[in-house]
Amino acid sequence: MQHPITIVAVSDNHYLILLAALIKSIEKNNRSQSVLHFYIIEDKVSKANKAKLESSFADPLIKISWIAMEEAIPKNFSLPLDRSSYPLNIYMRLFIPFFLPAEVNKAIYLDVDMIAMEDIATLWNTQLNGKIIGAVHDIWINTVSNDWGGIKNYEELQLSADTLYFNTGLIVFDLEKWRQEKITEAVLDCIENNKKYANYPDQYGLNVVLANKWEPLDLKWNTFASSSISNPYIIHFATRKPIYTTYSNNPAFQKLFWEFVNQTKWKGAKPVSEGSRYLKKINNVWDKIKKRLF
Repeated sequence: MQHPITIVAVSDNHYLILLAALIKSIEKNNRSQSVLHFYIIEDKVSKANKAKLESSFADPLIKISWIAMEEAIPKNFSLPLDRSSYPLNIYMRLFIPFFLPAEVNKAIYLDVDMIAMEDIATLWNTQLNGKIIGAVHDIWINTVSNDWGGIKNYEELQLSADTLYFNTGLIVFDLEKWRQEKITEAVLDCIENNKKYANYPDQYGLNVVLANKWEPLDLKWNTFASSSISNPYIIHFATRKPIYTTYSNNPAFQKLFWEFVNQTKWKGAKPVSEGSRYLKKINNVWDKIKKRLF
């Protein structure tokens, strides 16, 4: 019997509408009729919202399992308290090899701010050619020596200036190789020891530890909504999210997003103000301050 395609995503209440659109887009493009098992790491998602998401999908090929964020982190690990405004849940992708069932040896991680326009089975069946992960080259940052988004201390870390940099919004994991190489431990140590350089904290650590150890995937699997790549397989709203009134990237991509939303229990939802975005960032920072104090 063929194993289900294992997909991991992370969400809180604020971004659950994004997750609903992502899952619906994957469901609608599931031409291979594969079983899709979504493991959702939930950051204090309410029972009502869990039920709302689950009731958006009647397709028997869709299976949803919830894992509380606190339960996803092994007891011998702690999260780096970086100084960014990103939520602590960005680190959950590092623990995927620990909380999935032991028989699962491969997984796709997707950021919640994505929609799929191609059959996810095609990505699932892409060969990693012996590499630990598959990922997509970040066309905006390009290399570790990029002066605004790369690895600012790349020389100190003995990385070549032309080392390619990948975006961590989409990762295909070889879970066995990851565990063997103790990648989680190495990434957390890297971030902790280089906090002042970790502008995109989890992405910084992953690009340092996995430099030249990742398999480049087709750029279309992680196409930024701000880019001009045609016929993307997955659209990534990496900057301003399509739920905000201030969204300013490709309007056709935002239209597609709301079309998927309107096929879920969030049908009829409207864009929210920029103020709600800032409040979210303030809450993210406050969560880290509380952890430092208490």
